Amino acid sequence: MMRFEGTDIFMASSNSFDSQTILAGIRRWVEIETPTEVPEQVNKLTSMVADHYRDLPVTLERVAGVDGYGDHLVVRSTWGQDRPGILVLSHLDTVHPMGFIERLPFKVEGDSAFGPGIYDMKGGAYIAYHAFRELCVAPDRPPLGITHLFTSDEEIGSPTSRGLIEAEGRKARYVLVTEPARDGGKIVTGRKGVGRFKIYIKGVPAHAGSRPEDGRSAVRELANVIQTLEGMNDLKRGVTVNVGVVRGGTRPNVTPEEAYAEVDLRVPGINDAEEFVGRILGLTSRTDGVTVTVTGELNRPPYEKGNAGASLYEHAKTLAAEIGFELIDTHTGGGSDGNFTAPHTGTLDGLGVDGKGAHTHYEQLYVSSLEPRARLLHRLYQTLR
Repeated sequence: MMRFEGTDIFMASSNSFDSQTILAGIRRWVEIETPTEVPEQVNKLTSMVADHYRDLPVTLERVAGVDGYGDHLVVRSTWGQDRPGILVLSHLDTVHPMGFIERLPFKVEGDSAFGPGIYDMKGGAYIAYHAFRELCVAPDRPPLGITHLFTSDEEIGSPTSRGLIEAEGRKARYVLVTEPARDGGKIVTGRKGVGRFKIYIKGVPAHAGSRPEDGRSAVRELANVIQTLEGMNDLKRGVTVNVGVVRGGTRPNVTPEEAYAEVDLRVPGINDAEEFVGRILGLTSRTDGVTVTVTGELNRPPYEKGNAGASLYEHAKTLAAEIGFELIDTHTGGGSDGNFTAPHTGTLDGLGVDGKGAHTHYEQLYVSSLEPRARLLHRLYQTLR
């Protein structure tokens, strides 16, 4: 059973959540570009983040990157680590390539602050840090320890951090994910599961003009496979299958011997996942002499709104109302690291900043969202039991 502290405890009048102060900190993080595939840049920001925590009551663990990706940073409060506590999940990598900041420099126009990765999700990662710093100003410590995990590879599916995320998630009582808010500040209480697949097709080459009867076209079979995959889409069930990459053949006068495709699957629930993963992995050739080989898996399980997540959301909604804003929840098709923890630990996602344009040339956060969203994280740290 979940327990939450009343709202009259651990208030710290000295806390400062000035939006301009917070924005200045976010700017420092944004101006260090961190494409996932440039680990030295991700590590540069990781070092800065670690430095921010060095005067606080925490222990720092830096997990060395592998397979060409950056390091991960685990920050643990010195209190409350003897029991399941609060895990905060943030990632420092972005999708924007090096040099993109010249196209999208940090700037403020009205209520919008622009920059690569500012919305997804450096803004959210920073306000979680700021809220923790303000928590440490108060003389009292809440009973639950806080662990903040900063990862380096979320934007490509978390291949090197997934094990760490799942291990920390299983030890936690609550998980708070600082991915950006959705649609005007909505919090995320559900995400679709994500599957990724590669399809390899092998045919028989021949001269397309003089001996077409000797050939077996891999590209033609790929067309059959694509039709089958497209037929799996079921919007009423919330299942989408997208063939996003295709390649095949060598020359126009050669029957293509090889073809290739990459496929994205999104499913709302675990039963859907089992069904459609099986259907995709079970694809076979309709053409004699042509083979179809499929590899892949569900790389993010569905994040379904269970009882634990629903209780956590209701508590956050109450806190938000006290702060002065309405917290509405939503379900989204995009995956996050919250997908890895939600099946076994109460998880609340979309706790980051409000804004728009993730992954685009106009990515931005709303400055007016910084103070209330940071205060919400702070109150969650204080009151979760």
